[in-house]
Amino acid sequence: MFVRTASERDLAAIRALLVETWHATYDAIYGARRVTEITDDWHSIASLRARLTRPNSEFLVADDGKRLGGIAFASATTDPKIVLLNQLYVHPDCQRRGIGRSLLDEVEASFPEARTLRLEVEEANSPAITFYAANGFRSAGRTADCGGGSGMPALILEKRLA
Repeated sequence: MFVRTASERDLAAIRALLVETWHATYDAIYGARRVTEITDDWHSIASLRARLTRPNSEFLVADDGKRLGGIAFASATTDPKIVLLNQLYVHPDCQRRGIGRSLLDEVEASFPEARTLRLEVEEANSPAITFYAANGFRSAGRTADCGGGSGMPALILEKRLA
C-alpha cells in the first residue's frame, strides 16, 4: 500500500473503514450501540469532509489501488512544534503489515517544524498502546475528555521528533 493525501472521492471508503475498525476495536469496551453513535458523529461524511480543508493538518490514506487499508489525520496545535495525531486506524484485515508505521512516518514528515507528536488513546486499547510504544511514544499523562467533548477518559502519549 502507498500513502497519499485523502481526497473527496475517498470519504465513503474512509467512513466505511472507520466504522468497521471502530466496531472491531471498541464494541467490547463501549458496546456496539455507543460505538455506532460515536461513528455516526465523528466519522460522518460531513465531519470527514471538514478535515480535508482544515488548515495546518494532514489527512492521509493507505491505498493499494483497490481498497483503503488505513487512514491518519494529524493537525498542528497553536504551538507549531506540537502536532496532534487525531486519528490513525488500520483496517483489522490489514493490521501487522506495516501500514500503521507507513502512515506514522508520513505524518511525521508532513510537519517538519514539529518537535513533539501527541495523541490520546483509550487505555483499554492495548494493541494500539503496544504499537505506539514500539514506535517511540511514551506516557505523558491522562485526560478525562478524549478529543475534547467526548467525556471519555484516555491516555496521552507523546513522541519526541528530531
